[in-house]
Amino acid sequence: MYWSEKYKLNSLIFDEMKSADGTRIQYHALQDYLKTYSTSNFKEKEKIANELFLNRGITFTVYSEKEGIEKIFPFDIIPRIITKQEWENVESGIKQRLKALNLFLKDIYGEQQIIKDEIIPAKLIATCPFFNRDVVGIKVVNDIYTHISGIDLIRDSDGKFYVLEDNLRVPSGVSYMIENREITKRIFPDFISESNVQDISDYPNLLHKVLMNSAQKGKYKPKIVLLTPGIYNSAYFEHTYLAKYMGVELVEGRDLVVENHKVYMKTTRGLEQVDVIYRRVDDDFLDPIFFRSDSNLGVAGIMSAYRKGNVSIVNAVGNGVADDKAIYVYVPDMIKYYLNEEPILNNIPTYRMENKDEMEYTIKNFNKMVVKKTNESGGYGLVMGDKADDKTIMKTIEEMKKDPRSYISQPIIQLSSAPCFIDNNLEPRHVDLRPFALYGPQGINIVPGGLTRVALVEGSKVVNSSQGGGSKDTWIMND
Repeated sequence: MYWSEKYKLNSLIFDEMKSADGTRIQYHALQDYLKTYSTSNFKEKEKIANELFLNRGITFTVYSEKEGIEKIFPFDIIPRIITKQEWENVESGIKQRLKALNLFLKDIYGEQQIIKDEIIPAKLIATCPFFNRDVVGIKVVNDIYTHISGIDLIRDSDGKFYVLEDNLRVPSGVSYMIENREITKRIFPDFISESNVQDISDYPNLLHKVLMNSAQKGKYKPKIVLLTPGIYNSAYFEHTYLAKYMGVELVEGRDLVVENHKVYMKTTRGLEQVDVIYRRVDDDFLDPIFFRSDSNLGVAGIMSAYRKGNVSIVNAVGNGVADDKAIYVYVPDMIKYYLNEEPILNNIPTYRMENKDEMEYTIKNFNKMVVKKTNESGGYGLVMGDKADDKTIMKTIEEMKKDPRSYISQPIIQLSSAPCFIDNNLEPRHVDLRPFALYGPQGINIVPGGLTRVALVEGSKVVNSSQGGGSKDTWIMND
């Protein structure tokens, strides 16, 4: 399969595998290996990979589709390869960013010094729907709020990594990252064993340690549970996966009860006190007494137990304020304010619609911009200016003017491309990267690789699985 001569390059896009000067060094061994296979060999490997995903139950849910919401997670069999030097820069940048964001969360639910010093406007925090006044003043164990994070990165045409957004509430995708590696081992067993690729299999153990260290002081063997919304949640496969490999109980809200400001799990032996809850339920649904009264997903009274320090909730309640895309604009300022450092990883230029000049600029250049809702995720509430029709553009502008706080815009970035096996050919497709970080009292661990998401449709820049994207294995080389 002599694909290197046929692989199409776009001079405006940074390609992970090739440059105008030829194949990048980290892809040399893979290129030589792939040349030994025919197209039919690759079709067979692709078929095996799909069967493995089906048999292992690796699925996700698309809520917007009526004909059957459970889907196999699309997987491209060609790994993405990143050099050790590139990764070290990414790792340093994420650690720096998470330290600042964690200090921001501690501050914003405490003294609010960053507001008093006029680094961030008070109104911006007050109007954030995810700023949770019910947790102001709550002391969290080890002062850690961002135990589990997924930081979305992209490469622009300059080849540099930029932060696209922060995910500090209930980030998902780590199970797909681990399963992608397991599938790759099955379909390319000889090649991956010979390659000098960093291991990612220790993630469940590292996560379990973080959860253990999140218990209140004096707990020798804390009881940990993973709280899931249930089987209809889009990431339910991940919930079951992580609970199994950590050896903790997977529970729903109905399995827990609060008595005397303590959380208990119902068992056949009676009630058993719970010390740490790794929640995969959003804030609004955690406690029908404090938040949405119609929620059946959480536990009545859990917030009173949390406030009294009788249970730890991971990630911390209220983290959504740091995920707000309007507050994202200020993360470089947070890094300078809290750490007295320059950002290692830069933001994408971002325009807030509350600023009249930035609103006007966005409207004039709409076809060059992507407009996003500040508190949507999964690719929802996103309008690509170069793809939108006139009706959509006019409707979006009207909505922006009505509610400027809820919108930001960014220039359309030429996401980097990576080789994918598409319709019996090797084709470039746009990718991003979600590395996963674990924050414990000993510091921050970042899994070497993360989830590479792929826009499988030619020309598309939307990589989210909920919007038709897929993923691929991500290799970080040891040297």
